[in-house]
Amino acid sequence: MAEEADALSQFGISKEETDKLVSEVIRFILFKSHQNSGCPIKREDLTQIVTKNYRQRNLATSVISEAKTKLSTVFGYDLKELQRSRTSSNAQTRLPQSQSNAADSKSYVLVSQLPIEVFRKHVVEETTSPMTGFTFAVLAVVQLAGGKIPEETLWHHLRRMGLHESDEHNPVFGNNKQALETLVQQRFLQKDKVSGPEGSTLFYDLAERALDAQVSERVKDYISQILKNDISVVELD
Repeated sequence: MAEEADALSQFGISKEETDKLVSEVIRFILFKSHQNSGCPIKREDLTQIVTKNYRQRNLATSVISEAKTKLSTVFGYDLKELQRSRTSSNAQTRLPQSQSNAADSKSYVLVSQLPIEVFRKHVVEETTSPMTGFTFAVLAVVQLAGGKIPEETLWHHLRRMGLHESDEHNPVFGNNKQALETLVQQRFLQKDKVSGPEGSTLFYDLAERALDAQVSERVKDYISQILKNDISVVELD
């Protein structure tokens, strides 16, 4: 943390000012993560907190770095930068981000550094548990399909779990389609429209957060627990 403080001292503003900037960035990150159910936070939004009153070059980068350190040491969170999504082939059209444009900008998510057992016992709220289960069920289906699955095939398997795309009044999720769209907004999935001889087909791909090693391992564990089988020999019909 001393290194970050030394780095901030070069910008010619007081320690009180830099501490205030770091605190504002941390407060924004915590608030947005809670308000938006874990959806990514754009770096641009964090940068604007700094640049609205200061013009020093690279100041925003140093403030975000210091905020990242304090989030880890004080709050137990890793401010994880999302890597850019895989580039689409020529036959694919990446949907715009009303459905998907955040994939083109640098962004972050908060990830707890607590051991998973401790996190589940002391942090996870009962109201969020069903959505966590839904997330892992969907990611498991997509992963078993090879990381990419047509929309209709995905809904075919979700219907077998009792989840229908036409259901807008699910007692747990509300609108099932919107629940799936939330996984796109949270960057667990991304949507691609692929053109073919019979027209366009919408595909769901595993996105950055699902491709993270920790999440991927948890999905594999989830699959193994459900299927009681070696993941390498399980295929979707």
